[in-house]
Amino acid sequence: MSSSNESSDLVRVLARKDVLALAFGAMIGWGWIVLTGNFIVNAGSMGAIVAFLIGGAAVVLVGLTYAELAAAMPKVGGEHVYSYRALGHFASFICTWSIVLGYISVVAFEAVALPTVVESLFPGYSVGHLWTLSGWDVKLTWVLVGVVGSLIMMAINYFGVTMAALIQRLVTLLILAVGVLFITGALFTGETTTLQPLFTGGSGGIMSVLIMVPFLFVGFDVIPQAAEEINLPFRDIGRVLTLSVILAVVWYALIVFGTSLMMPASSLGGGVLAVPAAMEQVFQAPWASKLMILAGVAGIITSWNAFYIGGSRAIYALAHAGMLPAPLAKLHPKYRTPTNAIILIGVLSSLAPLLGRPAMVWLVDAGGLGIVIAYLFVALSFLVLRVREPDMPRPFFVRQGKLVGVLAVLLSIGMTGLYLPFSPSALTGTEWLVFGLWMLAGLAMYVWALKTYGKGYAERVMTREYH
Repeated sequence: MSSSNESSDLVRVLARKDVLALAFGAMIGWGWIVLTGNFIVNAGSMGAIVAFLIGGAAVVLVGLTYAELAAAMPKVGGEHVYSYRALGHFASFICTWSIVLGYISVVAFEAVALPTVVESLFPGYSVGHLWTLSGWDVKLTWVLVGVVGSLIMMAINYFGVTMAALIQRLVTLLILAVGVLFITGALFTGETTTLQPLFTGGSGGIMSVLIMVPFLFVGFDVIPQAAEEINLPFRDIGRVLTLSVILAVVWYALIVFGTSLMMPASSLGGGVLAVPAAMEQVFQAPWASKLMILAGVAGIITSWNAFYIGGSRAIYALAHAGMLPAPLAKLHPKYRTPTNAIILIGVLSSLAPLLGRPAMVWLVDAGGLGIVIAYLFVALSFLVLRVREPDMPRPFFVRQGKLVGVLAVLLSIGMTGLYLPFSPSALTGTEWLVFGLWMLAGLAMYVWALKTYGKGYAERVMTREYH
């Protein structure tokens, strides 16, 4: 396996601001533009904020387990390394392949979200009927926007993590600038009367928002995937990861609050893009709404970019350890990027627009299950290593670690349960099909790689480089 010694060739070039922009930008995405109105309608203004604070606290607990492990084992692949050391060969594959589904689902989601957003800016641009899928007409120009966007993001990541990090930093600054403009404007011009009702639907309303938190906050886990390219003291990797989650909680809570100050719940919901509409109310001008939609486009770019980075590094780590075919572990001789893994993600995400808008829901839900499965494996790895290797150097040490680990495991199990058949938010048959086909395809490659390279190959690689 010719690439077996290339892990050390990844270059540590990501500074603190790059890492923070990577994680925060990944968590901000497009969801806050389209879903905030529904959150306020379903739970009330304060109910939605409470849901984000509760859900954010849960994600912070899971994030703390990641922070300690990422600082202790700052190697490419993140979950792959921790779960291998704590739980073994097969568990490591299942954990990492599950999170790869989550990452690719977000990348594919953005390839479908982009043409949807463009339609908000340029109504009627979709022409050239191709076919109808699940009652939705797929149009040629609509598909082309998504495919071209995906290929551009693939090219950015292909030509080096430095370029990808620069774009991430600049676009994240644009989102923050527009967000600060909106929040400060809402505080000065908004009316507290529009905050009513503070709570809607009681605990059920809060739960309806809470079940969306795992999807909205996925992204902090991109930091461990790129840990071998981060140029920071190992302790600071954990600190930046934790800070990124806290900033995302504050962001979502402030966006809900600002929107509620500008518009009553009766004006929200349905097809209304609540945050752009509230921005227009702040400045009493249509351009303000367009500016906020552009901030949403920026969110698509930051999320898209971050998950290209995270997904490609996770695939690379699996292939590098002999758990996937060797070509996926190839690094570009000049740019030091996992080129074949990036191309694979680019091809898969470029196919998503061909499925039309229904694909957004299928991909998000199936990928969400993969993400929370990985969270569970990481939390278990955290606990196992605390018991089995208490003296392992931990530059970022979580106090009350066993309590935090147990809570993270329980919360991960709870989040996993949201996707199972007994839950009101259970996956549909199509979504189970997506998840099942993904896992079967991965297992087929895993078995082939195992027969070709043997389990001992992974043991030698992981022992030599990750211990």
